[in-house]
Amino acid sequence: MIISKNTQTIQKKVYIILIIGLIVRSIIAFFLNPGYDEVYYYLYAKNLDWSYFDHPPLVALTTGIGVWITGIVNQFTIRIGTLILHTGSLYLLYLTGKKMYNQSAGFFALVIASLIPIFQIAFGILTLPDVPLIFFWTLTLYVVSEEFFNSHWQYKPSYRIAIIGVLVGLTCLSKYHGFVLGLGLVGFCVSSKPYRRVFSSPWLWLSFGLFLLTLFPLWYWNWQHDWVSFGFQLSGRFESSTDIQINILNLILFFLAGIAYLFPSFSIPLWWITIRSFLIEIFSRPHYPSRLILWVSFPMVIGFTLLGAFTQILPTWAMPGFWGLTIMFGHYVCAWHREFPRRIKNWLVFSAIFIYTLFSIGLLHFTTGALQKPSPFLSMGILAPENDPSTELVDVVQLGERLNSSSEFREAFSNSDFVFTNAYYLGGYVAMALAQNEDMIDMPITCIGDDVRGFEFWQPLEDFKGDDGLFITLKVFGQDDVLINEWGEYFDSFDFVTEIPLLRGGGVVETFYVYEGQNLLVTDDDLK
Repeated sequence: MIISKNTQTIQKKVYIILIIGLIVRSIIAFFLNPGYDEVYYYLYAKNLDWSYFDHPPLVALTTGIGVWITGIVNQFTIRIGTLILHTGSLYLLYLTGKKMYNQSAGFFALVIASLIPIFQIAFGILTLPDVPLIFFWTLTLYVVSEEFFNSHWQYKPSYRIAIIGVLVGLTCLSKYHGFVLGLGLVGFCVSSKPYRRVFSSPWLWLSFGLFLLTLFPLWYWNWQHDWVSFGFQLSGRFESSTDIQINILNLILFFLAGIAYLFPSFSIPLWWITIRSFLIEIFSRPHYPSRLILWVSFPMVIGFTLLGAFTQILPTWAMPGFWGLTIMFGHYVCAWHREFPRRIKNWLVFSAIFIYTLFSIGLLHFTTGALQKPSPFLSMGILAPENDPSTELVDVVQLGERLNSSSEFREAFSNSDFVFTNAYYLGGYVAMALAQNEDMIDMPITCIGDDVRGFEFWQPLEDFKGDDGLFITLKVFGQDDVLINEWGEYFDSFDFVTEIPLLRGGGVVETFYVYEGQNLLVTDDDLK
């Protein structure tokens, strides 16, 4: 087989992009403090189970792998799995675009996906369920492209159909979005005459059986817990005390937020080519690779966008759809590049410069407080710590060191049977902070509050009735006398121990309050 010089050149560029991207994302992952969700998924890794209350199980493995390998708990080690998997996702995206269209289309899809900010952050830096979701989503599309778009003129179902069943199952074990991928594949086959023969193939039955078998951890855990996770996802997230109302303003804001997260120089043309391709598939001769991408991607994009008119939607929920559409975007950019090579190059270069300039400024501020008041670099800062959302990301290493250096905390800790917080995400921060000290890492941690998520299954209060607990919370809660009095009623006595300030850029950006409770009197049932 003869490989052209141009093919070799593109392949080298692919490897260079992957390596540079991995280095850049690793630097950000090393310095950026962990977010609420990330520390919560660290608790998944500490409490391994078949599945979890609010997500399927694979995020526990991708979060824990770096900690288990290194024996170190910090923001970088919980993200090692993300850094590795996203590099694989990007390469699979390139291979899928290459198979569906051509090598140049795959290359441009890779370049664009490597630059889009929310793809880099949500899929490539932070440890989230979206990370394994995107990996198995893209791997599924690659195998599907090998199955449906091979060199044979007449399609004949093969063993790959069975593999696809397993891969869709793994996608579902990453995040419930995976079910949309499976439905999209079915929709593509139903709407595309050459591929309807898959429904008469025995490989489909094997695929479905393997799909159900792969989902065993999800079914088994939910069966044990009265299907609570499915209930939370399907109804609990969208419950409202009032009748459902359409809010057009929220719809517009969600749409504009998506434009910003994807970056306007990419999101605007991405929306344009998506709508154009959709109309072509309806009114013109079908192009099956584009039809496949639209079936698995467009319903998620348009569905979550419209859902934004009814309820609060997180920006990452629709992003797997945009990720898939990037393959088709690469196909269009490839055609544009043949006509306007200089313009396309300038577009990509200037977008990259702008994005990484914003990243650099953001990372500098998040880590050093460059823009805060007082600022270590500017004579006059811009943001006061109490108005700076970046302070919500807690430096768990510093918190662990300060807890360990506090004599009041250590004395109270030695007399306590468990630690608790009042918010599920704070439990993750406290757990990672305690993990900085070997004699604290095994202390049980639970949560007392309105939204305890997984703590209800990991460390229920029944396990600690009659025990002494150490309460650790943020300043905003620790100074609230009403809340403190309420928590005090759960114990025979409830006393202030100390406060732990966290510093950034020479100023205090957050303070943790510590209280000691003697003899827990209540259980989860008492608080319901």
